[in-house]
Amino acid sequence: MKPRRSLSVAALAVVAAGLVAGGGAAVYAALSPSGTKTVVRQVTVRDSQPAATTQALSVNEIYRRTYKGAVEITVTSQGSSPSPVPFGGGSQTQKAQGSGFVYDANGDVVTNQHVVDGARSISVRFWNGASYSAHVVGTDSSTDLAVIKVDAPSSLLQPLALGDSSTLQVGDGVVAIGSPFGLQESVTSGIVSALHRQMTSPSGFAIDDSIQTDAAINHGNSGGPLLDTQGRVIGVTSQIESGSGGNDGVGFAIPSNTVKSIAGQLISSGKATHAYLGVSLASNSTSARVSAVRAGTPAARAGLKPGDLVTAFEGKTIASADALRNAISAKKPGESVSLTYSRAGKSHTVQLKLASRPS
Repeated sequence: MKPRRSLSVAALAVVAAGLVAGGGAAVYAALSPSGTKTVVRQVTVRDSQPAATTQALSVNEIYRRTYKGAVEITVTSQGSSPSPVPFGGGSQTQKAQGSGFVYDANGDVVTNQHVVDGARSISVRFWNGASYSAHVVGTDSSTDLAVIKVDAPSSLLQPLALGDSSTLQVGDGVVAIGSPFGLQESVTSGIVSALHRQMTSPSGFAIDDSIQTDAAINHGNSGGPLLDTQGRVIGVTSQIESGSGGNDGVGFAIPSNTVKSIAGQLISSGKATHAYLGVSLASNSTSARVSAVRAGTPAARAGLKPGDLVTAFEGKTIASADALRNAISAKKPGESVSLTYSRAGKSHTVQLKLASRPS
C-alpha cells in the first residue's frame, strides 16, 4: 500500500553556525513519503439517517457563508540541521503551514495536531490578510486534533457551525476550504466517497469513522474544514492517499462528531482522555479477534490472550473490531465494564476497569 501523507506544507529556513550572515535559505516542499501512514480497510457501512430535505446550497453560497471563518496557520519550530554544515554544527528554523477554522467567539481555532506539533510560535492569518499570534490550548495526537487560541479582534472571530457527521451518506456533496501550498482561501468541491474509513493518528491509534472524499485537498489543507451543503463543518481534512504526492482524488477527514468531543475537552482542560483496553485487534472487519495484549493493561490483568475472540461488551454483541473500538471509545477512563470472549470454544466473561490511553 502506498504511504498516506498528512497535508501540512513544510518550509525550512536554515541558519547554521559558522555560515556567512544572511546565508539562510527558504524553500517550500511537499512532505516526504515517510509521513503519517494509514491503513484503509473496507468495512460495512452502517445504516445512515435519511437525507435532509433542506435544499443544498451552491458552492459559491457555501463559500460566502463560511470563508471568513477559515484561517491559514503558520508554525515556527526549532530543530537540528539535517545534514553536516561547515565548522561542525548548526541550527535550523522550521516553518510549517496548514489550515484551520474559528471554533468559537473566544478565539479558539481547530486544526490538526501535526500542524502545530513542536511549535515555538504560531501565526493565524484571516480572510482579510491580517495575521495575529496564537498559542496552543491543547493537542490530542490520538485523533490528530488541536485547539489554538488566537489574539485577534472579535470582529474577525466568525465561528463555523459544526454539523452531525453521523448523518452523512455516501454521495453527499462536500466543500473544502484551506490553504494548499500557501494559497489561502482555496475552495474545492466533491462528494463523500465513503464512510467509516480508518486513519492512523500520529501516535499510532486508529481514527475511526473517517470520511473519504474526492474533493481536491493537498499539502497545506491540513486542519481545514470540510463542509456539507448547508455550510456546516462535518470534518477536518487531515490526510491523502497518493502515489504522486499530490491530490489523486482520495482524501480523508476527521469526522465532526469526533472534533466536537475532543475540542470540548481540550478547551476545558487542555487535554483529551480516551478509555483504553490494551489490545491490538486483527485487521478483519468481520470479528474482534485479539492479535496482541500489552503488558500492564486492563486486558492483561483480566487474562486476555492473543487469539481470544471478543464477542460482547457490556452485554451487547460485538461483531467486528470497529464495534469494539467504538464501544470502548464511548466509555471514560476508570469505568468498570464487562467483556465476554471466546477461547478454544469456551465463553468467558470478565470484569475490568478501563485505563487512560497512553500518549
